[in-house]
Amino acid sequence: MKERICIFAGTTEGRVLAAELRGTYAITVCVATDYGRETLGETDGLDVRVGRMGAIEMEAFFRKNAFSRVIDATHPYAVEASANIRSACERVGTPLLRVLRENEAASDAVYVDSARKAAEVLAEREGNILLTTGAKELDAFAGLDMSKVWARVLPLEPSLKACEALGIAPGHIIAMQGPFSRELNEATLRQIGAKWLVTKSAGAAGGFTEKIDAARAVGAASIVIGRPPEAEGVTVEEALNALLPPAKAIRLIGIGPGGAGLLTREAREALDECDAVIGAGPVLEAVETKKPKFSAFRPEEVLAVLKSHGFRRPVAVLRGDVGFFSGAGKLRESLSDYTVTLLPGIASPVYFAAKLGLPWDNVKLLSLHGRKAGIVRAVDENRRVMALTGGDNTVAAVCRKLTAYGFGGLAVTVGERLSYPDERVTHGTASELSGQRFDGLSIMLIENPDALRRVRRGIPDGEFIRGDVPMTKAEVRGVCLSALSPDRDSVIWDIGAGTGSVSVECALSAPEGQVCAVEKSPEACALTRQNAVRFRADNIDVIKGAAPEALEALPAPTHVFIGGSAGNLEEIIAAILHKNPAARIVATAVTLETQAELISCARKFGFSLVEAVSVSVSRSAKAGRYHLMTAQNPVTVFTMQGAGEHV
Repeated sequence: MKERICIFAGTTEGRVLAAELRGTYAITVCVATDYGRETLGETDGLDVRVGRMGAIEMEAFFRKNAFSRVIDATHPYAVEASANIRSACERVGTPLLRVLRENEAASDAVYVDSARKAAEVLAEREGNILLTTGAKELDAFAGLDMSKVWARVLPLEPSLKACEALGIAPGHIIAMQGPFSRELNEATLRQIGAKWLVTKSAGAAGGFTEKIDAARAVGAASIVIGRPPEAEGVTVEEALNALLPPAKAIRLIGIGPGGAGLLTREAREALDECDAVIGAGPVLEAVETKKPKFSAFRPEEVLAVLKSHGFRRPVAVLRGDVGFFSGAGKLRESLSDYTVTLLPGIASPVYFAAKLGLPWDNVKLLSLHGRKAGIVRAVDENRRVMALTGGDNTVAAVCRKLTAYGFGGLAVTVGERLSYPDERVTHGTASELSGQRFDGLSIMLIENPDALRRVRRGIPDGEFIRGDVPMTKAEVRGVCLSALSPDRDSVIWDIGAGTGSVSVECALSAPEGQVCAVEKSPEACALTRQNAVRFRADNIDVIKGAAPEALEALPAPTHVFIGGSAGNLEEIIAAILHKNPAARIVATAVTLETQAELISCARKFGFSLVEAVSVSVSRSAKAGRYHLMTAQNPVTVFTMQGAGEHV
């Protein structure tokens, strides 16, 4: 059962309240005349009562209908009606909310307290007069020379008769219904050559500003009849804030590159219907709207804005895109108490591809805006990569990185300020563009016609840059990678990285992940970096230091390979499981002592899985006219799965 509210309307404020509150409340609207009913417009869902009532009639009406609240939104000059409403509410005990009209004062106008005082001022002045006070006030101007008086009144018979009774000539009667724009007011004043404008201080809803501004424009003076003193009350906005619960609806809008012309019609309509717009940086600046704007991006910031403002209508939250590296997913998770509607726009990659006349169904899409996305690996494996830049990953920085990894000659196309009047598209090689400046938020197309299309396993030893540093041989490396079984986005530690052969293979197996190559030898660290460049594995981070101390600052691993422990095996495994109790660990043992130590650790740490595989490899070697099989040192590969919960 909806709460019942009575609104005394007949004004713009009353119409707004009735339109906004219906649906939430059972609304009865009281108007004095049929004309007042007509001005309500759409009345579906409203119970409209027409006719004037005195205080006694109102009291009986309130008792009969048992309204929970009465809203007085009558005209500021309807003093008697307001007094009757107040008296009836007090007698019945019904809460009353008086809605006031904002009083917009004109500093250069003459203010008087009544229409009769206005007539007295005009009697001593020369020049034509435009009266806009309404038909009810005309009698006060009876003493003026009617040949210089024009009256603008409603196109109703009582209004026309009042003009006729006062002696205003038909040609001086302007029968029109407002609202009136400044331009129309100005044209009227110019046409009649008015030197004086008479109006009531009726606030914004009564078109007060438009009248005063028009008078100033034509050089006419204004006489303002100040409204009578008001009782305490609230504005329309304050009334709605008090009566309507906050909206729980979010319109998550993708605006694409940001140009106004790319905003979809659906998005524009949503913005028009929203109470406010929330966004950050260029995204917020790109949208032209008169709605209040709030700068916020992170989910907690957006929630803080929503909770601190009682928005009555849906709120628009802006993102460049609603599903492509936009943070929209995390935002939706934080807005679980809200109904979120996604309104997609034209994404930057789509716009850029169309600008270049290219299909984008075979393009690898990346975002480098505040992310480590393995751009070199992506370029090495894909013929076309489109990447969004941002933060430290500027166009120049990306091009320098590509050049360092041997891709300096690749064709790169950069799009800046796309969809804006000053948009720019630049072509060149990665090397050529590495020293140029571009907009921080740009998009790059990198083309590599010789991109690798295969996944490598067990890379031959001879392909690695070697020194005097130990290296896990190809056959053993293949077994270790199979046992490790990383995912594409795994976080992998390679402890005792040596030349970095295992790090490289892990990086190639997890192109969307991260490999931390931990090594205490400076020579080995240098070799690992060289091999990372050689195999274009830019998702390898080389950490110089001894384990377990060097492990403390690293991100929690999902997979760990232990190729060397320097006698700290138990401490290293403890550090791994402290970071992630569910980590998968693969370790190699060449000596019997290391095997015994691994068996002891397997028992101590309670792994859910422990496997050991002995790998014996023999390689052919030429001996004169013959080839002999030369045995390599046997290696035991231990696989241990942590029994805890994944971090």
